[in-house]
Amino acid sequence: MATLPPGPRGLPLIGNMLALPNEFQWLRMEEWHKQYGDIVHVSVFGQPMIVLNSLEAIKAAFDKKPGIYSDRPRMVMMNELLGWDHNVVTMRYGPAWRDIRRDFNQHFRQGAVYRYHPIFLRQLRKLLADILAQPEEILEHLSLAVAVPGAFLVEAIPLRMSNIMPCDSLAINVHPVKYIPSWFPGASFQRKAHVWKGYTQALANKPFEAFKANARSDGTVRSSVAETMLQAAFEDQDHDHREHLIKAICRTAYGAGSDTTAATAHNFVLAMAMYPEVQRKAQQELDAVVGSQRLPDFSDRENLPYINAIVKEVTRWQPILPLSIAHASSGDDYLLGYFIPKGSLVVGNTWSLTHSPAYYPDPEEFKPERFLTADGKLNNNVLDPYMLIFGYGRRICPGRYFADASLFSIFSGILATFDIAPHVGKDGSFVKLKPVMLPGAIVHPAPFQCVVKPRSSNTVELVRRAHEIQMNPENVDHSA
Repeated sequence: MATLPPGPRGLPLIGNMLALPNEFQWLRMEEWHKQYGDIVHVSVFGQPMIVLNSLEAIKAAFDKKPGIYSDRPRMVMMNELLGWDHNVVTMRYGPAWRDIRRDFNQHFRQGAVYRYHPIFLRQLRKLLADILAQPEEILEHLSLAVAVPGAFLVEAIPLRMSNIMPCDSLAINVHPVKYIPSWFPGASFQRKAHVWKGYTQALANKPFEAFKANARSDGTVRSSVAETMLQAAFEDQDHDHREHLIKAICRTAYGAGSDTTAATAHNFVLAMAMYPEVQRKAQQELDAVVGSQRLPDFSDRENLPYINAIVKEVTRWQPILPLSIAHASSGDDYLLGYFIPKGSLVVGNTWSLTHSPAYYPDPEEFKPERFLTADGKLNNNVLDPYMLIFGYGRRICPGRYFADASLFSIFSGILATFDIAPHVGKDGSFVKLKPVMLPGAIVHPAPFQCVVKPRSSNTVELVRRAHEIQMNPENVDHSA
């Protein structure tokens, strides 16, 4: 007889809906993990949800059976009301998804990201100059710096994905709610969706407007990811099809990538303010490898293992997607002895893994050293959080290498030029910070105060000079 995985007992009709909190669901699922095991079954209005709480279970489903576990569920809010049905992250598995994913990989695969290193460095110079001018606004500067338009879309669109995604709850995704009129009591999500859909369309259309605006008289265009794809599209005989694909890629890259990277960067600032000894050790490494006469760049990366360990630890310490975006099982299956019905939502509990003492001792503490060997090199025997935080199987984030490069550039640049500390209280002592997170599908740290100061007068001059290069490259002696 087919046996479902164990899980909490539900109520008639609504199942476990009342047991699933609207916020911080991963913490409840971690409780169920401890009570019921590595694979947990819950149900909401008859919709089965399977929560995978171990690396073994995640690999058994997403890696070993991708033909069954690569689909997405029907997402009414995201795809049908907001118009994200051609977002490679949320769209259903099939030929259309493969087309977009293939094009996305062409421009964002590991071997292609080096093309964008100059863009990241230009982005960094402006970011550091902005922080120097307004250090108290460091979090806002980071949000703008990683919002891809500087490297991708040309113009920022002021909408955070975290403000959309929490509305894409299981309750809203119950199919009939799509047809509730916006004026109906309790249907505010319909009104919000109408506004947000305009932003969604802008995410796709802005690059095309920018492409035309940035075209030079000789027919070439300024360097950006979108413009590179657009140039190829205009040379392609199947122009309309290529244009459609590129719009989908732009929508995905900006909408999904900017807010996740910003949240991670905010967690980095919080960690540096909370753990000054980590900051000092990172700065010592930068001073030894890079020196004080220039900013770090990607050629330094292999010689900066502690900085690389910080990047990994930030993503592990506070994963901005504690639960993976839900997969959908496209057929009945047996997983590690349990029956998984067709159409189940299948979720990887990333939080459970990134905070498992079996993989990461003292998981609540921020310890970059956990990723290093005794002689200070990256330790390949420690579970790489990148295997967890970017999703699983065929639905792993295609922009992960782009995000990693952006984070390295920003973290190393800030550490080389600024000191970050908690703000000072009324009694003259540093206020102790805690990692308090705001709820949402993309998890951001709650607002916090910190003090950001240049490391020295030399770094002030370094940042200013780097910004001059950014603004007036033709007037700068590059041999200096």
